[in-house]
Amino acid sequence: MDGENKKELFERVPVPKAIATMAVPTIISQLVNLVYNMVDTFFIGRTGDSYKVAAVTVVFTLFMFTIAFSNLFGIGGGSLAARLLGQGKEEDARKVTAFSFYGALIAGLAYSLLIWAFMGPLLRLLGASDATMGYAEQYVWLVVILGSTPTIVSAAAAHLLRNLGFSRQASIGLSGGGILNIALDPLFMFVILPPGMEVMGAALATLISNAAACIYMIVMIFRVSKKAPISCNPAAVRGIRREDVKEIFSVGVPSALLNGLFDLATIVLNNQMAGHGDLPLAAVGIVMKAERLPNAINIGICQGMLPIVAYNYSSGDRRRMGETVKTARICGLAISAVCVVLFMVFAPSVAEIFLSTSGDAAADALTTIALAAGFLRIRCLASPVQFLNYHSSFCMQAMGNGRGTLIHSILRQLVFYIPLMLIMNRLWGVNGLVAAVIVGEALGAACAMLLFRAGLRRAEAKH
Repeated sequence: MDGENKKELFERVPVPKAIATMAVPTIISQLVNLVYNMVDTFFIGRTGDSYKVAAVTVVFTLFMFTIAFSNLFGIGGGSLAARLLGQGKEEDARKVTAFSFYGALIAGLAYSLLIWAFMGPLLRLLGASDATMGYAEQYVWLVVILGSTPTIVSAAAAHLLRNLGFSRQASIGLSGGGILNIALDPLFMFVILPPGMEVMGAALATLISNAAACIYMIVMIFRVSKKAPISCNPAAVRGIRREDVKEIFSVGVPSALLNGLFDLATIVLNNQMAGHGDLPLAAVGIVMKAERLPNAINIGICQGMLPIVAYNYSSGDRRRMGETVKTARICGLAISAVCVVLFMVFAPSVAEIFLSTSGDAAADALTTIALAAGFLRIRCLASPVQFLNYHSSFCMQAMGNGRGTLIHSILRQLVFYIPLMLIMNRLWGVNGLVAAVIVGEALGAACAMLLFRAGLRRAEAKH
């Protein structure tokens, strides 16, 4: 897609078609990546060992922190690049993308060193027990310590490509990595490595697939840099304006914090759930994988929406911006409602996908599946309000409203959800702990919508 076609897409293509053009490839890549994030749990679940599933659940939180770092530079830099493109400042956009690329690289290396230095205490904090610690250490070495840098760089590069109109290319890279992981998982787990090494096999497959996706993204940036303001050349960073660096962090830090606090909430959930035993911990791990289906689709919609909103906000076309926001909101709420119905009806079948009941630990597996089905029927009710949180937050990021995004992040997780988990766990036990997400996300969504509308009013007052 050349510059003129991008201009046509952002300015004149009918809004539903423009959102579809940007969002459909992103949704596909989100779903493929959802499958490959699930596939480790799925194949490990074929062993029938609930303790191996619990170990992956513990480490998965550390892996998900990589999203925060990729968002710091990918969404912070990508949102700004889209706004600069709307203002016709292509050279400034190029410098912003180069700065963001190398910022992601440095962040990945720093995170890997941090996890290496504090691996043992972190795993205990996340809920690893004596029965799961060995498996958790195998997984964290390969997926987090060695794998964080390629994971963060590839995800940040995908954001940069997407925000400049190259949604299909970004999605191919992420989807390709996911498909490779799906193919390599059974090969390493059940063919190459001996029995008992299934967790290490899954981790190796994930590491290799993320590294392959990273290489693809770097090659793609080099290719499209000939026709778009994007670069991973270190020389392009020179001369970046101080105000642009500040703007990257003003949006990127709240976006990273949004994901970081979400992961902190997951840590609290796992820690509290571990107090009820390894089987409930394994069950909630299964549920959090299953509920990523509506989240993946809705995040894809929001990521497809963001560059269109950012471009038209910057260019001053408030009518097109408003239509984009409304269309994305309707689509996301409809998908959330459908997923609620499906999870309510098929919760036991969904839980059975992730854990075999034919092994020696069949009794534990059956208990875990029953717990997971009950948890899923409760937590799925939060899906519509979770989407409203994503939607309003992405809209604020598109507008460069870092302050609103930051306030929303803090309120959503630190003020509402985490305290509610502690309170409801104490009052109603495991079901109260699971249900806290519904109340927390509803309160967060209400605040997010108010913050977004307040930001719109301030923007209108300036014009």
